Amino acid sequence: MSARPGPPLSTRQLVLAAMLAAVTSVLAYVRIPLPMSPVPITGQTFGLMLAGLLLGPRLGALSQLVYLLMGLAGLPVFAGGQAGLGVLLGPTGGYLWGHVAGAYVAGLVAGGGARLPQRARKGSIGFGRSLLGAVLGGIVAVYVLGVLQLAAVTGMGWQAALMAGAVPFLPGDALKAAAAAAVAVRLAPLVSR
Repeated sequence: MSARPGPPLSTRQLVLAAMLAAVTSVLAYVRIPLPMSPVPITGQTFGLMLAGLLLGPRLGALSQLVYLLMGLAGLPVFAGGQAGLGVLLGPTGGYLWGHVAGAYVAGLVAGGGARLPQRARKGSIGFGRSLLGAVLGGIVAVYVLGVLQLAAVTGMGWQAALMAGAVPFLPGDALKAAAAAAVAVRLAPLVSR
């Protein structure tokens, strides 16, 4: 038995994925270091939440994969203008790997998978599902991968990694999730045109 690939992506879909990768890149320059953590506060998670909510799971994840490939290729798109394999393998790299999974989860929860474009055309993407998608994808999925890699790379225990790499960020990320859901509800009809 073989898995069927989805329908081929249109030029419009590829442009939208590239645009959300670019938005995430720009938001990476919003960076606030914290003295008690090697992980800074950034705007990147807002970008991945929007990607998943607006583009759905498949296209949202693709946009974030493009974002990672841009950084891997040496473009200064990671937090604070960083780039390269060293960042992806370093203490904060798990959060970046979490972008792909996070966008997929956000899109899946918010839009029910491939149905997002039909819902968005009607302007019926809901705030509640979008908020839940942003939280599960943009916070939970990202934190799981981020905290695991932070613990592995730094040698700190998982509880210490959780305290350094997740707990201080919860209030800000909750605000980002609410903002992403509100923006997605407003932009979904425009994106689906």
